[in-house]
Amino acid sequence: MTPEEIIKRPLILTEKGNLLREHHNQYLFEVDKRANRAQIRSAIETLFSVGVVKVHTINVRGRLRRMGRGYAKTQNWKKAIVSLRPGDTINLFEGT
Repeated sequence: MTPEEIIKRPLILTEKGNLLREHHNQYLFEVDKRANRAQIRSAIETLFSVGVVKVHTINVRGRLRRMGRGYAKTQNWKKAIVSLRPGDTINLFEGT
């Protein structure tokens, strides 16, 4: 898998993500379900040119959502919490 396939999107609009980024230099990403920690580490280092200290992964279960009269389950997905070296940052919004 290429780094672009492993890292799907950053999770920046959550309150927990903002607190981790501001106080602990950690970033949240949605990643491919098949990716392991070593692949996530190398993808972050190549895409953003930063040093990664730790990678924590969490499998998030899909939840039941209302669709019409019935219910449907959303897909399961994987979340990665990436800790960076002190002094390294990832600029997710370059224009602001």
